Amino acid sequence: MSGDRPTLTHIGATGEAHMVDVGGKSETARSATAEGYVKMNRATLHLIREGNAKKGDVIGTARLAGIMAAKQTANLIPLCHPLMLTKVGVDIVEDETLPGLRVTATAKLTGRTGVEMEALTAVSVTCLTIYDMAKAADREMEIGGIRLVEKSGGRSGDYRRAEGGQ
Repeated sequence: MSGDRPTLTHIGATGEAHMVDVGGKSETARSATAEGYVKMNRATLHLIREGNAKKGDVIGTARLAGIMAAKQTANLIPLCHPLMLTKVGVDIVEDETLPGLRVTATAKLTGRTGVEMEALTAVSVTCLTIYDMAKAADREMEIGGIRLVEKSGGRSGDYRRAEGGQ
């Protein structure tokens, strides 16, 4: 950041997009956690819980899709660095208040750049997979709330979203 004005690290002085050079940065332990949800009809949630979706195990398949997506982030987001992730975890839990499923993903590595995009990609693809696998039963599902919850490591330090933060 320059002064109090935020800057975009992937945009050059004349507006061109570029990949940030992280070669001079120190390797540090880094992690990021993101979250999101899929809101659905209670009957759809029950169908998923009971394992009766036409396409099979929604939770298991969606978890695997999220892990695979985190590993492919650099192929999906143009200016992301390919990373050697040491851990990707995806948790999917029922939330009767939605009703639906809440998704949390955590990505970790020791490296020169953060893993926020990998955690966010894991959540996004997990939610999309839940939608895909259950859409025959419920086309009214809603995906939302995808956001970074926390991150640690690197020059910018630790971050944790305030409760109720935007």
